[in-house]
Order: sequence, then structure tokens, then C-alpha cells
Amino acid sequence: MAETKLSSPDATLSFYFLHSFAATRCRFASSSTCCVSSVTPKPPRLQVVAFAVKRSPKRLKYSTTRFTKENDLLFVEVDPLGSDIWKLEPVIDLLKKGAVGVIPTDTVYAIACHSKNHSAVERLRRIKDIESSKPLSILCSSLRDIDTYTTGFPRGDGQGHANIFRAVKHCLPGPYTFILTASKELPKQCVRYGTTTAKYASRKNVGVRIPGDAICQAILEKMDAPLICTSVKGPKENEWMIDPVVIADMYGPEGLDFIVDGGIRITDPSTIVDMTGAFPKVIRLGKGPKLQWMVAEGDNESAMIGDAITSGS
Repeated sequence: MAETKLSSPDATLSFYFLHSFAATRCRFASSSTCCVSSVTPKPPRLQVVAFAVKRSPKRLKYSTTRFTKENDLLFVEVDPLGSDIWKLEPVIDLLKKGAVGVIPTDTVYAIACHSKNHSAVERLRRIKDIESSKPLSILCSSLRDIDTYTTGFPRGDGQGHANIFRAVKHCLPGPYTFILTASKELPKQCVRYGTTTAKYASRKNVGVRIPGDAICQAILEKMDAPLICTSVKGPKENEWMIDPVVIADMYGPEGLDFIVDGGIRITDPSTIVDMTGAFPKVIRLGKGPKLQWMVAEGDNESAMIGDAITSGS
């Protein structure tokens, strides 16, 4: 692995030129595609697999990003524990300027951009080939951000409605995506979809996350607004790409500006909990366990929620 160092008055930034095969950290089959890290299905848990492709023998070009040039990609390798988060400064600067790139979370890798940059959100949709009708999630740095950009978690009203906020605080940051009603502070391109002539509801729902990942948290803490994100999936449903070098091979040519390499991730997406109904309902079980105050299909909802909140779960 060859290393190029750029010196500046503040710090020395180390960027790594990775050779497609010499930097291989996991073994690939001789065929063009393969699946690794398969997870045995345990109902009602989601069955997921990691997606890997044979890396291109063409050397990946990782250099300082120039938005006017094609195939330029900033690639920053960071310690998963966050011991060298100073390397993230150019990534944070790019995000504030409207860049679209890949960052690690406490589950899988995500393509992310600034939520208030309209052109960046549209580029993210094009890169991932996401239809305009499909919702996107936001990455927040704190519960305060969630309260700003959504109507928040139920706090109880003395009329039989449980104080879910107290329970949620115990599992965040963590591997959960909570579906909440978006507030007017969240830019409309994040929650409203379709053509300009479409009739929209006054409010839409949005998935929110506070990932428990050192690298992701370091980025979010320096942002002035949440990041819009979508997980880095393979070509098939329930397949996630776990190697940032492979992600660079596949998505780099589509227009990514940067990739933060925080190591190969475990193939386990977040648990999705819908908070917009009468009770918090698990609609996808992933890395985060189903907690006592959450319900699933067939649960005695009212009894479970009352007991769980009363016990302080």
C-alpha cells in the first residue's frame, strides 16, 4: 500500500492510494459476484447477506476531489474507534459544500449528503437510482436535532398516552431507525416527493437515526444540519456492501465525491420502528433488539406498552 502525505499548517493529512487487489481485505470467489457473511434467518428477523464483487484490476484513483472532473474520489482511511478523526476535516468541508459520499455507521455503510443542499440530495438519488417517491432517512447528532426536524417522540399527556421519549433515550445512540413525523424545519425535498404539480400532504414521515459509531458521530457533530442518507446496497434486495474499496469500485464512477473507510462492517442493518401509530411498532428487525416497549404483529399492544413504560424500560 503506497501512502501520500499532504502537509498543511494545521495537520498532516494521510490519504491512501489503494490498489484494487493488493489492498484486498477479504477473499472473493473467482466468479464476478458472490455473497459473504450470510446470516441465518430467525423469524421475524430480516434475512440479510453481504454483497461483494470482484474488484476491478484497474487502479482506483483517489485524489483531492474536483467537482468539475469525473472519476476523482477522495478516499480517507480512518480508525474505526475514532483515534484519528482529524482526518475527517476535508470530508466535513466537502459535505458543507454539497458533496455526496459514503460514510460508516454502526450498522452498514451509507451514502450521505447535507440535508439542506437541494442539488446534493438530487445527486444522491441519481447515484443510488432512488425514485423520487421513495423516502430518505436522516442522520442526527443528538435528540435535540430530532426534536428540531421532526415532531419528536411521544412524551405522555396524562390521558393514557405513554412517555415513549423516556424509553427511547436509553437506546440512542444505537442501531435503530425511528419513523417520525417531519417538522417544517426539514427541507421539503427530504420529505416531499413527485412532480412540482403534485398535491402534497402538509407533513410527511421521515426515518431518523443517531448512530453509535465514532466516525459517524464525529462527522455529525461538525455539521449544522442532519445528513440525508441511504444504505449502500447490492443489486438485490436485502444485500449490503460491506467493503469500502468495493463500494468505490461500484459507486465511484456514478459520481461519488468521497469515501470514508472505517473498515469492513458487519452485515446487519438497523431495526426500523414506526412511531407514527398508537404504539411503537417494529417493521424490520435488524441489529437493534426488540425492546419491551416495542410491539410487533400479534402482540397485545396496549398491555405490553403500559407494563414496559411503567417499569422504566
